[in-house]
Amino acid sequence: MSAALHALPAGLVWTGGRFARPAAPGLSTGFPELDAELPGGGWPRGSLTELLLDAPGIGEIALVRPLLAGARAPALNLWIAPPWLPYAPALSAWGLVPERMLVVRPATRAATLWATRQALASGACHCVLAWLDRPDMAALRRLQLAAEDSGTPLLLFRPSTSAAQPSPAGLRLRLSADADGLRIDILKRRGPAAAAPVRLSLERPGTARDETVDRPRLPRPAAAGLPARVRWRRAARPPRR
Repeated sequence: MSAALHALPAGLVWTGGRFARPAAPGLSTGFPELDAELPGGGWPRGSLTELLLDAPGIGEIALVRPLLAGARAPALNLWIAPPWLPYAPALSAWGLVPERMLVVRPATRAATLWATRQALASGACHCVLAWLDRPDMAALRRLQLAAEDSGTPLLLFRPSTSAAQPSPAGLRLRLSADADGLRIDILKRRGPAAAAPVRLSLERPGTARDETVDRPRLPRPAAAGLPARVRWRRAARPPRR
């Protein structure tokens, strides 16, 4: 058996004691301490990655900010069914380009799955972010295959209770708020089990009030801790009377 394994081309087989060798290097997370724990040195290309968390707003978008920043025209970062609308001025303050982002808000879970697969198949996306509550194993397998066929990173945000369920995702990370930022437990990777969680200090965008932006009140804060008072285009306030 051992001789047969050695006869296979490098990268096709990996053992539990070392990282798998991906076909292409990963896309850097922007955090060297996290890159060092991921096969390929970053977010895997053409693969499903699951980010599991108890509730949105703990810093998950700050975590993927460096990945989003890598989008170059005409490629888009596609947000599918985010829990709240992204706050464009704060994202701009982070150095991200709102014109490189597209938000899709499907009405049903089936429509969310369909939109995610179509986004991957389009070849127009730098990365796809999708929020999905209770997909079954068949749906997850279809998403994994769609990501493989497209070569596009797919980040799927799910409740942390999903950790007990099996998944075809090549990478599963559980995110939780930490005193200094974010704690990341690596639940699954193509390699040995992680010895300890990764702890990151995250930069959050400024939230100072900008009087040139009309921000109507909404009931909840936006995803990743960004304010939910959203208006994609700047508008001057009407004069006070």
